Amino acid sequence: MHTPTGPFTESQNALPETPSGRPALLRILDLRTAYGRIEALKGISLEIHKGELVTLIGANGAGKTTTLRTLSGIQPITGGHILFDGKDISHLRSDLRVRAGICQSPEGRQVFSPLSIEDNLRLGAYSAPRVYVEQDLERIYALFPILKEKRHLPAGTLSGGQQQMLAISRALMGRPRLLLLDEPSMGLAPLLVEEVFNVIRSLKAEGMTILLVEQNAGDALAIADRGYVLETGRIVLAGSGQDLSENEEVRAAYLGM
Repeated sequence: MHTPTGPFTESQNALPETPSGRPALLRILDLRTAYGRIEALKGISLEIHKGELVTLIGANGAGKTTTLRTLSGIQPITGGHILFDGKDISHLRSDLRVRAGICQSPEGRQVFSPLSIEDNLRLGAYSAPRVYVEQDLERIYALFPILKEKRHLPAGTLSGGQQQMLAISRALMGRPRLLLLDEPSMGLAPLLVEEVFNVIRSLKAEGMTILLVEQNAGDALAIADRGYVLETGRIVLAGSGQDLSENEEVRAAYLGM
């Protein structure tokens, strides 16, 4: 993967290292944001290390999607800091965050329905060096053969599951250093949910760093290195995926046990 450069400012805060010696790729410190007078994130802090899959779980309205929108630069912050690869990007424009390697597959897929599947993919690569675009397209088509088969058709003709594959692929075309996945299994039949999670497992196995927001808490925690539980804009629990899946409060609230 390439390492894009941009008009970052160096953070004054040194990133802590893990016991393995790896610094945090992403570190959020006391992050706050609001919609008008309603505070949606109330001072959350978390970190993700290179190669980790971290999941955010919580009820509707807890602030999961808002967290991703804030990381992407779509939702402005009202307090706190976002540090990416040791640099403060708290007020960096969203397009420059994409160039830095933060790419998102949004909730509800949001493909460009009238455009062809291949044009959707090429739009995802707008910030990537052109020399990589064709080889990245072939990699996507190897991962999702149905997209290659239908590449000249309008994206709106795809099924819901196929559109989700396209949305993830469009984000991958940006050559992410951090992939943000927002509710990738939403509205999908169980067999398609399993297919989506198989893709996420494959990306994790390749070493991709992923922040996953997912209502399907059981499946998310099963593949996560670590997780955070959000409630009304605050992080109330954090731990390994296994520890959270075995936590009685989490099991009762989110796993139906």
